[in-house]
Amino acid sequence: MTGRFISFEGIDGSGKSTQARRLAAQLRAEGHAVTLTREPGGSTGAEEIRRLVLEGDADRWSAETEILLFTAARRDHLEKTIRPALARGEVVITDRFADSTRIFQGITRGDLTGMVNALHDLMIGVEPDLTILIDLDPALGLARATARAGTELRFEEMGLAFQTRARAGFLALATTQPRFRVIDGARDADAVALDVRAACNVG
Repeated sequence: MTGRFISFEGIDGSGKSTQARRLAAQLRAEGHAVTLTREPGGSTGAEEIRRLVLEGDADRWSAETEILLFTAARRDHLEKTIRPALARGEVVITDRFADSTRIFQGITRGDLTGMVNALHDLMIGVEPDLTILIDLDPALGLARATARAGTELRFEEMGLAFQTRARAGFLALATTQPRFRVIDGARDADAVALDVRAACNVG
């Protein structure tokens, strides 16, 4: 894989999706070939799984079942979208990757980190070159997320305590992985975008 692989992470409502789109647009304007994708999703099979995990009642799936579903979606995404784009030498920007599973399923509803990491090592085996964590107060993020129209609100409906644990988990993970850059998402979107671009060593 010869391209550059960048992931965006953060709690729901942090603004990571907006910033991923903005970075993709800016890099394209600079002349780079970019694939912008998302998780769960990013391929036909993974998009079908997306509907299963993001819609419906909050207690629809156990955390263990979600780990299996997200890993299956990620494997298809990797095979059909990420690896081919990197092989073409493109910059791949994904809105969420394995770190989201490490946090949302691995630690927020019990200690399932070992299961998440074992499945990741067995079925995925890839980490981003750079992970941009858009950090935001959970109360503000939840307010932003629940104000959006749509049906993909299953994780938002798990409440503020869930989002608070997720934020703490992301920040703790970032201290252990040099590929992370933590960016304050509570500011104007233009200011955040400037910091995001500065964090990306894409020439």
